[in-house]
Order: sequence, then C-alpha cells, then structure tokens
Amino acid sequence: MAKIAFILLCHKDPDAIIQQARQLTAVGDYISIHFDARAPREAFEKIRSALSDNPSVAFAKKRIKCGWGAWSLVQATLYAVEAAVDAFPRATHFYMVSGDCMAIKSAKYAHDFLDTHDCDYIESFDYFESDWIKTGLKEERLIYRHWFNERTQKRWFYWSFWTQRRLGLTRAIPQDLQIMIGSQWWCLRRRTIEWIIDFTKKRRDVMRFFRTTWIPDETFFQTLVRHLVPEAEIQTRTLTFLMFTDYGMPVTFYNDHYDLLLGQNNLFARKISPEAKELKARLGKLYASERMDFKISDEGRGLFKFLTGRGRIGRRFATRFWEAETSLGRERELLIVACKKWHVAKRLVGSIKHHTNIPAIDYLFNEEGTPLPDLGGIQTTLGKRTRHRRALMRMLFDYYDTDRLIICLDTASLDLMQDFFSDRSTTRLLEIECEFTDEYLAGHARRVGLAGEETSPETLSQLLPTIRYDMIFESDRVRDQNFPNHLRLRQDLSPEENVPAIGEFLTVPADVARGIANTPYLFVD
Repeated sequence: MAKIAFILLCHKDPDAIIQQARQLTAVGDYISIHFDARAPREAFEKIRSALSDNPSVAFAKKRIKCGWGAWSLVQATLYAVEAAVDAFPRATHFYMVSGDCMAIKSAKYAHDFLDTHDCDYIESFDYFESDWIKTGLKEERLIYRHWFNERTQKRWFYWSFWTQRRLGLTRAIPQDLQIMIGSQWWCLRRRTIEWIIDFTKKRRDVMRFFRTTWIPDETFFQTLVRHLVPEAEIQTRTLTFLMFTDYGMPVTFYNDHYDLLLGQNNLFARKISPEAKELKARLGKLYASERMDFKISDEGRGLFKFLTGRGRIGRRFATRFWEAETSLGRERELLIVACKKWHVAKRLVGSIKHHTNIPAIDYLFNEEGTPLPDLGGIQTTLGKRTRHRRALMRMLFDYYDTDRLIICLDTASLDLMQDFFSDRSTTRLLEIECEFTDEYLAGHARRVGLAGEETSPETLSQLLPTIRYDMIFESDRVRDQNFPNHLRLRQDLSPEENVPAIGEFLTVPADVARGIANTPYLFVD
C-alpha cells in the first residue's frame, strides 16, 4: 500500500505545524519539515521538541533562509527530500505541501488513489510554447543570471537585469533540457525522487544554471521530471486544489467551503485560512476516517469564476469605429426577443414564424450552432458575429430581402442591445419574464458548468440564491436602460393579458397576437 512522505516547507505558526504533522502521520504516513531559517530559532525548537518522540517525522539536515522567487526554495525542498529519503525507506510517494495545505479526502482514499495510478503528478508545461506565464518576464528568467531577490533587493535585482540586457550578457540553456513550468505542488514516486537526487549530483552544470534562474521552484522539478521520466508515466496536473484571483493571489478557503472542497478531484487543498478553525477540524477528522464515498463534481474553478465575476460587468468587445458608422438602415426594423430561458424564446419565435411572414433567427450571438446562411465567413464564429454585429445584421436583412427581422438574445447581452438601440433603424424589444424554480436553476448550474451531477445539495443550496439574483439583476440592468419600445411578456399573466404586448411588438392584429399568446406549452421547462 502507498505510504506518503510529505515534504513541508514552512516559516511560521509552529502550533499549526505541530498539529499538521501529527494529523498526517497518525495514519501511517511520514513528514519531512524544513522550517525557514529566517524564523525565530525558538519557534523551530518548539516544533522539534513537540515532535521529537514521533518516528514518522524528520527534519531537513540544514535550515536555510528562503526568499520568494529564489533558488533557496528549491534548495530547501531538496534538503527536506533528502532527509525523507534517508529516514523513511518505506515511503512510496513524496508529496509537497505547505503549512496552509490540508487534506480534502481521507487517508484511505488517498492511498488507494496512489496505488491505482502508478505515475507522477506534476504540472509540466512547455516553458516557451504554453501560456502558463501570463505577464512579465518570460525568457528573461532563464537567459540572464539572477543573483538578487526581486522582493527584498528590488533595486539590485533590476540593476543587474538591465545591465546584463544592455551588454548582451545572455547565456545558453542546457542543450539536452526542455524547460518546463508549472505549480510547485507535486506528488512524485520514490523512484523519480531518487533519480532526481542522483541527477543533481551528476549534473553540476544544470544545478549552476537553475541556481541563478528566477522563480526556479516553478521550473526545476518540472523540467527534471519530464527529462527523467517517460511521458506516459506523468500526469500533468497537481493533486492539490488551488486557485488564483485575477490579481495573481491565491484564493483562501473558509468554513463554508467544506462541501465544495470535498467535491474536487484532488487530495489536498491550499490555502486554508488560519481563522477557519471549524474547517480545519472537519478536514482533520476526515483524513483520519475510513470514508471512501466522495462524489466528485469538480466545479470549484468554474464556480469561483462565476461568483467573483458578478461585480465586474464589462464589455468584452468595444465597438469598432467603422462599425459605429454602419447602420442597419433607417427604414429597417429589428425586433429583439430577450429571454434567459432560451427554449421559451425559441417556442415563441417558432409560433411567430407560423402566424406571420417575418423572418426570425434564434440566439445567433449566443449559440455557435445557430443555423445561418453563408455570408462569406462573417457568420462562422461567435467572435466574428459579435465583433461585426451591425455588418452581419445588415447582410441578414439583405439576404432575407426584408425590412423586418426578429432575433433572440440572452438577457445578459446588454452591450448588443445598447448598440442596436443606438442605430438609426427602429429597434423593438420584447422581454420574456419567466419564473425560475430551484429545479430549473439547479439544471442551469449543471448546464453551464457551475455544478456537476455529483455536486452536494449543500453546495447547490448556497449557489442557487446567487444564480437567481444574477438573473434578476440582468433583467434590472435591461430595464435601467429605459429603451424605447421595450415590452414585456410575463409568465404569471394569462395568454389574453399578454396579447397587447405581442400585438404592439409585432404590430399585428389582435387575433394574430392572440394565436401567438396561446402557443401550447410556451413556458414549460
């Protein structure tokens, strides 16, 4: 059975480290600790004293001062790894953790998982071809030598960098290495770790190279594993669930994230808030349990992106100057049916086409597969349709040889509505107000990837109010625009009461509007 030697790099909170070490070793695993030499010696002695009688705990043979982005982080890791290899001959896997990490599965589940999958888990993407580095220095991290710490010696760091750049003092990357990049939170098999240690002793040239690269903890192990291990034995992902904000800061988890964390396809998570006492206690008990019935929904990242994005309403595509001067035509009339429930809008539009001769197109700016005529390629992707929206609509009016055209839009497409209402043509809007049951909202969450089939009821119960408010908020934003010719079709009204809105929107007689309002099963989900 798998036995894990955890490699813990830490620099603070000795009480939490002691508790973490005891929890991880209580089920038969091991831990090797490197405690930053910058921290007070009294704190380190407290940890050593408290864990001195635990044979499953080892300490790095040398403590060094660590700095963000510096080689010292890799060196500290190597010291802890070497201590673990020597102290724990029965360890089958070596797992990097920090003091902010906690297990989100039971030890039994983790051991069975590692036994079932004979491979190394480490993010290792091609350094130059991937987009892992979003902004800032890229090639410069490698081809220049970095002797100073960017955070504590910023002035010297950039003086050294710009001096080398002006003088052209670049260096070559070791020819036999394909530089890789990824998260530092890996889980490697014993054989792989032994190969790496042997490699570090033989290849002094590679060690010299990485010692003066910038942020080597994102490249050193990632490159060596890919260099030493067959590709088929590497899973390019981390078993630690972590997320980052738009500002590059790690997302912190709190007490109410318990169900969400358990649903992720990972064994550990970081960062757990120091104040999340209840969460830490529950996760500690979980690791020591025999539980195996975890329902993996893996919706965490999509859910976080959705929830944090609610307050940042922006326009993805600004109007091009040449589009702003393009009109659909002063004599033309664009009729927009806006509804969050697409199937309801499609039923209504289908009925309109049955009762009138007005051409109608479904969600052409929201659905890639909406049937459209060949317009020379402008219709092929959602991106092209949205960027060239006015040109596309003008071509559709010409294609159907009509001055009246109906389209469907999601209520979130406010930028499109604003653009069309600012045109010299006449624009009318029929907003369909639907009722949203919890069952429908849960299905919507699954369809858009905010939840999965295995998402727990507790997580859904927390998510549904936010989705409901989001839909209400979209409708309120549309109303706040005070668009002219804005009419509403409401589910809570009778068909007869909806007749005037349909008649005015389409400018058709009451009997035609009545036939459309009585569309069978119009609002059925």
